Amino acid sequence: MTTEVSGLAPELAGAKKGSGEVPVGSAGERFTSYDVAAFEVPSGREENWRFTPMRRLRGLADGSATVDGEVQIQVVGPEQGVTVETVAAADPAADPRIGEAGAPADRVSALAWSRSPSATVVTLEGQLEPVTISVPGPGVGRTALAHLQLRAGTHAEAVVVLDYTGSGTLADNVEVVLGDGANLTLVVIDDWADDAVHVGAQHILVGRDATLRATTVSLGGDLVRISPTVRYAGPGGDAELAGLSFADAGQHLEHRLLVDHAVPHCRSNVVYKFALQGHDAHTVWIGDVLIRAEAEGTETFELNRNLLLTQGARADSVPNLEIETGEIAGAGHASATGRFDDEQLFYLRSRGIPEAIARRLVVRGFFNEIINKISVPAVRERLEAAVEHELALIENDQ
Repeated sequence: MTTEVSGLAPELAGAKKGSGEVPVGSAGERFTSYDVAAFEVPSGREENWRFTPMRRLRGLADGSATVDGEVQIQVVGPEQGVTVETVAAADPAADPRIGEAGAPADRVSALAWSRSPSATVVTLEGQLEPVTISVPGPGVGRTALAHLQLRAGTHAEAVVVLDYTGSGTLADNVEVVLGDGANLTLVVIDDWADDAVHVGAQHILVGRDATLRATTVSLGGDLVRISPTVRYAGPGGDAELAGLSFADAGQHLEHRLLVDHAVPHCRSNVVYKFALQGHDAHTVWIGDVLIRAEAEGTETFELNRNLLLTQGARADSVPNLEIETGEIAGAGHASATGRFDDEQLFYLRSRGIPEAIARRLVVRGFFNEIINKISVPAVRERLEAAVEHELALIENDQ
C-alpha cells in the first residue's frame, strides 16, 4: 500500500502551544495529539527539533514522505503467558488499550500513530523466560510506519528484547504498559544498517508498585531519534532508564527523555553514556524530569556522560529538572562531556599495556555500567562484540 503524507492545513499553522519556535514554559505544558494535522510542520528552529538534521528525516516531518513499505513484527517467546494480537492503531476508541500509555508529542509520532495500518499488542502474564520482538526495516529506499504495544499484566515478571535491524526509513510508536506490581526488564536495540533512519516515540506507563528496568542501545543507522516518555499510574512505581550509544563518522543518534512525576512516592533513575568517533559524529541527549506539585516523596536522578574519542565529533547534552513541590525524597542531575583521558592511557601504558589495548580497556570501563545491566547473556555478548568492532574502526583509521 502506498500513501502520501499530507501537509499541515494552513489555518492550523502555529495554532498549538509548544509546536512552534517559542518553547513551552514547562514540560507539563507539552502539547499532545493523535492528529498529525494538529502539529505544524517543524522548520528545525523549534526547541524540540533544533538538534535534529531535518533534511535527513526523508520527509517524515515535512509531509513529503511516501509510505511505500511495511514492517512485519515478529514475536518469539514461550507459548504460555504470551499473547500476540493485531488491532486497529489509528483510532483509540476502537480498542481502549491503544493510547493507554500516552499520546504523540510531535508530528512524526502523530503521523505514525494515525497512519499505521495496524498495531501489534503483546500481552505478558506470569513469570516468563526472555521474549524477543524483532522489528526489521522496510528495506532500502522504502518508508514504513508501525505501532507496538507491550503490556505486562498485574504482578507479571518478564524480560523483553526489542530488536531493530535492517534498512529503510521507519517512524513508530511503542507503548509500554506495566500493570500493578509488574516487573519488566526491557532491552531496546537499534542495530540498523548504515542507510537506516528511525524516528521512534516510546510511551511508558508504570503501574502502582511496578518496576521497569529499560536499557536502550543505539549503534547503527544514519539517523536515529528516540523519544521516551515515562508516566506513573500509582504510588510506588520505579523506573530505571539506561542508554548506550556509539556514534561513528556522520551518524546522528538522538535521545529525548521526559520523566513525568505526577503521582506521589515514585522513583526514577536515568543513566545514559555515549561514545563518539569520526568527523561529524553527533549525539544528542535531552533529559527532562518534571516533579509536579502532587508528586510528594519523589526520588529521581539523571546522568549523561559523553566520551569523545576523536576530533570532529560533537555531543549535545541538556538535562532539565523542574520541581513544583519541596516535599521530595531527593532529586538531582548531572552531565559531563570530555575527550579521551590521556592520564588513564598513560597509566596503563606505563605498566606495559599496548596503546590499542589500553584504549579498549578505558572504553570498556566507560560502558561497563550500562552493559552489565543487561541480564540476557546472548544480548550482552552481542553488544560487547559490537563495541569491540567500533573500537577496531578507530585503530584502523590511525
